[in-house]
Amino acid sequence: MSHPSLRAVLGTLAPYRPSAGLHGPAATTRPLSANESPHTPLPGVVEAVARAGATVNRYPDPGCGPLIRALARVHGTTEDRIAVGAGSLALLQALFQSVADPGAEAVHAWPSFEVYPTLAALAGVESVQVPLTDQTHDLRAMADRISPRTRLVIVCNPNNPTGTLVAHDELRAFLTLVPPTCLVAVDEAYHEYARGPAPSTALDLCAGHPNLVVLRTFSKAYGLAGLRTGYLVGDASVVGELRKACLPYAVSTVAQHAAVAALGLADQLLRRVDSTVAERTRVRDALLRQGWDVPDSRTNFLWLPLGPLAADFGTWCARRDIAVRAFPGLGVRVSVGAAEDDDHFLAAAGAWRSARPTATPGTGQTRQFRTTAEAS
Repeated sequence: MSHPSLRAVLGTLAPYRPSAGLHGPAATTRPLSANESPHTPLPGVVEAVARAGATVNRYPDPGCGPLIRALARVHGTTEDRIAVGAGSLALLQALFQSVADPGAEAVHAWPSFEVYPTLAALAGVESVQVPLTDQTHDLRAMADRISPRTRLVIVCNPNNPTGTLVAHDELRAFLTLVPPTCLVAVDEAYHEYARGPAPSTALDLCAGHPNLVVLRTFSKAYGLAGLRTGYLVGDASVVGELRKACLPYAVSTVAQHAAVAALGLADQLLRRVDSTVAERTRVRDALLRQGWDVPDSRTNFLWLPLGPLAADFGTWCARRDIAVRAFPGLGVRVSVGAAEDDDHFLAAAGAWRSARPTATPGTGQTRQFRTTAEAS
């Protein structure tokens, strides 16, 4: 049987697969894999969604006018410096498509957000992956990999999946090493969870670097993962061009109204972020007491650099009805969730340690350990 001819690159890509058991009527798994907020929406957001739902027979505002105006007020900038998309992922896709001249390269750290290489391949851009150092971006090495073909550099800050943060001064110095003709995107999806005395956002660097754009999302701290809304801030001339690559009507009316409502309830929502940060500290401290190596996270998740043991530990958790995100050969990412779910995960992690006394979490090295099937 013959089949239609599709791009050859599709045969090289693996489909995105969320953790099993998270969706559908039979979903019972403790959801610690997708970095969602464990908090239900605030009443004000639910009310905005209900009101907007009565108008879904009409197309949404293609320019996202009220939302862009609200974002401009929040960030003290002008509306022409902001683009909105169906999650920051859609804006990342627009970035790759916008730089995809023949032979173009995109430089990013690895491991980092797992979709970067896929977006590059689909756009026909070569993905240049620079290994992390101590679970953190090696900005000097990234600068060294920039070539005349490099059209885009992405810094995921804080980094997904390791949770680590590039210091503001380091980022400022890095930007001086990037040619002004090369676009730099700082992906700040987890910005609200970062803590520390120094500023952690690249937004205040945009004025001095027209080639810099910063991405944010409503999916994490604002708890709107199911409505897919994100935004980008940068130089007005660059943003104007990037808007051309964004699909019209991509952000639904419900999503736009919910995001505006969430911005108005930011104080309440960010108090929830504070509770997640406190829970992150509790869970990390418990894992450290168990003997795990856990980098200091500035996100709503924790990273266990298990190396070759990562897939095995992911299976171990799944068999205990706990969904975590395993990156085979690298590590396991665990979202900070509700305290009850986190306690179940801690119990599973402790049981793993007891069942594998000779394993060395964090290094990926082990002298002898039983298989998951034997220890389950």
